[in-house]
Amino acid sequence: MLSVVGTRYAKALLDIVMAEPAADPQKVLADLRAIVSLIDTAPDLKTALLSPAVSPSRKRAVVGKLIEPMRVSRPVRNLIFVVIDHRRITQLHSLVEAFEALLDQRLGLVRAEVSSAHDLDANQRATLEAELSRIAKKRAKASYTIDPKLIGGVVARVGSVVYDGSVRGQLDRLRVKLASA
Repeated sequence: MLSVVGTRYAKALLDIVMAEPAADPQKVLADLRAIVSLIDTAPDLKTALLSPAVSPSRKRAVVGKLIEPMRVSRPVRNLIFVVIDHRRITQLHSLVEAFEALLDQRLGLVRAEVSSAHDLDANQRATLEAELSRIAKKRAKASYTIDPKLIGGVVARVGSVVYDGSVRGQLDRLRVKLASA
């Protein structure tokens, strides 16, 4: 879930990354995800980072040693250190989510959440994304989930708009129509 603080840090990072001609925003996003994964999978590290008893300089030193072999970009490393210094480590998940959303927005992408009754093959996904892109007038970036309750078809959410092409949705609309007749 996005937070104001996470969004503020993400916007600052994105501004820095986009200002550097050689920077790769996708690499920055991958670096952020890798650091979040590292912290999430190491409970002792997370405890130390959250503890006020451990000094920020000690936290930076430990994190610096851990991320050194990961070859994270300088802006990401600096951001993590700032987050540690300002005791905002709990905002990392929100920061990553906000960075991805802001990056998509800056690249002219629109996010779509697609639920289907069964797994869609590559051709179906490409067709669906092309149609969503046409409707939204922006290139669609879809994430997919399977929901067997749909019986068949798909439900796509683009922003606050829901496109229901599922069998379950058609049955619900038919039920309402029959009940009102």
